Amino acid sequence: MSGWLPVAPCTPGACVERPRAAAAVPRAVLRLTALAVLLLAGTAVVLAPPGLRRRLPAAPVRGWCLWVVRAAGVRVRVTGATAPEGGLLLVANHVSWLDIPLLAAVRPARMLAKSEVRSWPGAGGPAARAGVLFIERDRLRALPDTVDTIARALGAGAAVAAFPEGSTWCGRARGPFSRAVFQAALDAGVPVQPVRIRYRSGARVVSTTPAFVGVDTLLASLWRVVSARGLTAEVEVCPAVSPGRHRDRRSLARAAEDAVHGHQEKAPSKSMCAL
Repeated sequence: MSGWLPVAPCTPGACVERPRAAAAVPRAVLRLTALAVLLLAGTAVVLAPPGLRRRLPAAPVRGWCLWVVRAAGVRVRVTGATAPEGGLLLVANHVSWLDIPLLAAVRPARMLAKSEVRSWPGAGGPAARAGVLFIERDRLRALPDTVDTIARALGAGAAVAAFPEGSTWCGRARGPFSRAVFQAALDAGVPVQPVRIRYRSGARVVSTTPAFVGVDTLLASLWRVVSARGLTAEVEVCPAVSPGRHRDRRSLARAAEDAVHGHQEKAPSKSMCAL
């Protein structure tokens, strides 16, 4: 087990709420259909010639990412700072598959993903063409090369997006930030952009309905989200941490973790996760 491969204790049975106010089945199906159309359109762009993809402005990419989340029936509220241009490491807490388009809406970036995704039918090829950086999470010896690959991408002016918790959590509990990815930011001399993602219900309480944890399946999570009513994704872009403010990855990771999580508990308890 490596630092890339932590295990969250959150499970669907213990942590994930079923929608209390459920949308009618036709509306949920309509949301799924809209989501599928948007994903197919995005795949078509990814499969386009590289020169065409590189000329695509960032604004339409951000808009597409936001519409993916909205198509699932989730309102989006983005607040806070503006992500700087140039090489940038974006880091956020990890709750749901929705986190990926939400983070890309802050600034389009090359995502980090486990190496197994490369072999997924229908997903591995498009992911590689989209610039995903694959991590061999169960091989500690591969860690230096992975950090070097990320640092070179950052040094070339790219934005790289990562979820340093390394696993999805339910949204009421959270995990510590792994330090390895922050070494890449130090090596490349680029800022770190912390982003806080929260999901709330209509009553403004933290909702675990969008969580994608444990043995949960993507299909089950998708249906739970599109069946819910009154979900809002709150994306808070915290001030960027400038290069040079922290001399080592431990302190840099802690600064980013504090920005994202503040004074939340570091480990889940029954009161935080139980329904």
